[in-house]
Amino acid sequence: MKSYRKELWFETHSRRQLINITPDVEQCLQESGITEGLLLCNAMHITASVFINDDESGLHSDFEKWLEGLAPEKPYSRYAHNGFEDNADAHLKRTIMGREVVVAVTGGRLDFGPWERIHYYELDGKRKKRVLVKIIGE
Repeated sequence: MKSYRKELWFETHSRRQLINITPDVEQCLQESGITEGLLLCNAMHITASVFINDDESGLHSDFEKWLEGLAPEKPYSRYAHNGFEDNADAHLKRTIMGREVVVAVTGGRLDFGPWERIHYYELDGKRKKRVLVKIIGE
């Protein structure tokens, strides 16, 4: 069995941004040389998310509205966590959107269903953050 590990780095210019990272992850798979196995992709920061869904702008907008309704950024005073940083809402949003995805690798490709793509969701941006890609298999 082979193992591959790579960190992808992202720095957004806005507080929240959703990025389709499927091409980056597919590049990692090609570099690994693994054709059968499992791929793990996870955010390495507690205010960012990795998840699988459709890459469609209307859905992206719906995520923003839905998450803001569940855990609004402001007023900052509504959260006990806020003090040093005003990012409690980002922690809560990350919990909802998830930390990682696992995708089967079959025939050297990500074994997706129709329209599935891997997304990185920055929830407290404007600084560099990592995503880990770990692939195991043959």
